[in-house]
Amino acid sequence: MEQIMEFAGNHPLLSGGFIAVLGLLIWTELARKVQGFRELTPGQAVALINDSNTVVVDVSSTADFNKGHIVNARNITMSRLSKPDTEIEKLKGHKLLLVCKSGQTAAQAGGLLKKIGVTDIAILKGGMLQWKSDNFPVTNK
Repeated sequence: MEQIMEFAGNHPLLSGGFIAVLGLLIWTELARKVQGFRELTPGQAVALINDSNTVVVDVSSTADFNKGHIVNARNITMSRLSKPDTEIEKLKGHKLLLVCKSGQTAAQAGGLLKKIGVTDIAILKGGMLQWKSDNFPVTNK
């Protein structure tokens, strides 16, 4: 412990940077927990996808969606979520698996969907990049 204090005293910039990064990491993880979404790995997501009440919503751009997506996924872009239409309103009674390229946009979409009353939301951890990396099937139809 004495050596840590000595190091911190001799290197205040490094120590301050470390504390700042650690604080941001903790804040980010707490924010994720508070959002109320489940993050599922591709393997865990398959069980949810096989539930007949689950709708897979890919919030990727149309171009990314057309390059490959989960079978039976619906492409609903972020711009549509900001002004929900009747198709989006119908999602309220379903379990949702939100998917995007890397998982970041899906978390933002989850926040928007929570605001309109969707309660059962899961996010594909790592997005389509992880799905493809784990060799799960994709389609472009």
